Amino acid sequence: MKQKQLDDTHNRNINYLRVSITDRCNLKCIYCTPDGDIPKLDHGDILRYEEIHRIIRIAAELGVSKIRVTGGEPLVRKGVIGFIHSIKTLSKIKEVSLTTNGIFLSEHLESLQDASVRRLNISLDSLKPDRFRKITGFDGFDRVWSAIEQALALHFSPIKINVVALRGINDDELADFARLTLEYPFHIRFIEHMPIGNSSLIWNHPMLTPEIKDRIASTGNLVPIPTSPLDGPAQRFRIEGAPGEIGFISPLSNHFCNTCNRLRLTASGSLKPCLLSNFSEDLKTPLRSGGTDEALAEIILRAVAGKPSGHSLSRGGGAPMNMQMSSIGG
Repeated sequence: MKQKQLDDTHNRNINYLRVSITDRCNLKCIYCTPDGDIPKLDHGDILRYEEIHRIIRIAAELGVSKIRVTGGEPLVRKGVIGFIHSIKTLSKIKEVSLTTNGIFLSEHLESLQDASVRRLNISLDSLKPDRFRKITGFDGFDRVWSAIEQALALHFSPIKINVVALRGINDDELADFARLTLEYPFHIRFIEHMPIGNSSLIWNHPMLTPEIKDRIASTGNLVPIPTSPLDGPAQRFRIEGAPGEIGFISPLSNHFCNTCNRLRLTASGSLKPCLLSNFSEDLKTPLRSGGTDEALAEIILRAVAGKPSGHSLSRGGGAPMNMQMSSIGG
């Protein structure tokens, strides 16, 4: 494994691996889960921690330096803190972060801090407890907000709050989320709703970034923030004088494919070079059939080589993803 930098055929440097450790989630958000029961992976179909660690180690040798642990909801899987500790032993990994819905976050904050996690992404689509319950199927707003406040007191930074903009559901709160950045150093991320998997929410006339910007215009002028090589796809801004910042993730209205720097490892061991594509490479089978590190590295390199230049998804066009977001890891 001599290659130390993962460059795809479109001259993008792939340095970021999102790792889904479980397809389980303790919420049933209307834009993420279908009506009725959600088929779950059998225990044996989910990668073991030592298998995930091996993949991360090999990816790091190839040039990956940033890991985000996701789910489903990662904090529902036992042993997650020990697993994160193990990632931090890999010297080539410069950053480990966590995406969570925040329900179980309070009880893990100090352990996460001990594991050198500083960056948190917390999904929160409403600041109204009753609406939170309607969106998620669980009366948990107070628990999530308390965890956010505790994380702030413990100096986690940045604390990113991910907001999926949903027309007719939470669009009247977008300015309220933006105003949080005037008081707190939060990074608010507004995300366009994508048609991924089956959900109980009909994907129709989604709110796009230009309209979201119009909805929050009253909060103040948005000043662009320069990006860094490890940044994600968000277009970043700050309201003048605000301690926090606002970002827009716009897969529909402003494809960011030309700067995409990531791969995704699913809970079942598939490596996806593009979230909005059904193409993936199987890592679990060779992992469990005695594959060498070199053979696994070749699969990772093949996935990178197959990373498309862009996706065809747009408002009213393109095919929806056939996997559930809970098993992909966002």
